[in-house]
Amino acid sequence: MLKNITLGQYFPGRSVIHRLDPRSKLVLTFAYIVVLFLASEPLAYGLLAIWLAASILLSELPVRIIFRGMKPLVFILVLTGILNIFYTPGEPLWSFYFISVSREGLIQAGMMIWRILMLLAGTFLLTYTTSPILLTDALERLFGPLKKIRVPVHELAMMMTIALRFIPTLIEETGKIMSAQRARGADFESGNLIKRAKALIPLLVPLFVSAFRRADELAVAMECRCYHGGEGRTRMRQMRLGVLDFAAALCFTAMTAAVLAMPHLTGMIW
Repeated sequence: MLKNITLGQYFPGRSVIHRLDPRSKLVLTFAYIVVLFLASEPLAYGLLAIWLAASILLSELPVRIIFRGMKPLVFILVLTGILNIFYTPGEPLWSFYFISVSREGLIQAGMMIWRILMLLAGTFLLTYTTSPILLTDALERLFGPLKKIRVPVHELAMMMTIALRFIPTLIEETGKIMSAQRARGADFESGNLIKRAKALIPLLVPLFVSAFRRADELAVAMECRCYHGGEGRTRMRQMRLGVLDFAAALCFTAMTAAVLAMPHLTGMIW
């Protein structure tokens, strides 16, 4: 299960998505999430799915990587679907005592699960095609105006990127600790859910010790390199918006207009 968690990993490449400016990818990803929650028609979800599929194809990443990162979240998806099926009012299709399944509940559950899947795929695509360093620079540039009101933009962006960068490292460390404890007779798979949760408690102490040790080593390394925050810091790579960024923004604007106009168009047709 731990091997399926790929959040925070970066897959180098020279695809169209890789070559987009990281600021464009951040803004487009945020706008994509907003439009995803504004969509209310099945055709609108279809347009967003086409946009997402085209982005994945242009990124040249294997599709199995996207789906592999979603495996640990299957329980959340199933729970979301069940709650929407049983708690959405509407015309009942099947009922048993106080439990009933409605047509509206099935539609709502399907749309909610599909929305979460597209949300996860879009955010995974951002981290898979953008290195942590570029994410840091992009966040700092986008939130640069907040420096005028004394907000530590650089430090906040650095902390977010370091946390994202160390997710795969901590997952790998957890796997090593679990393997070492299994070799000593620990059992993490038998018993009910409560017993399994209690069996994971002995993992916390060595995991926290390892995390604090890595944080201390990182702090020492940054001090040795005379790191003193973003004041007076120069950058080797200068960010510039190109033709690809404007083309992506134009295509996304057209898709957003179509998604927002979809309820009015369907109302006129019907």
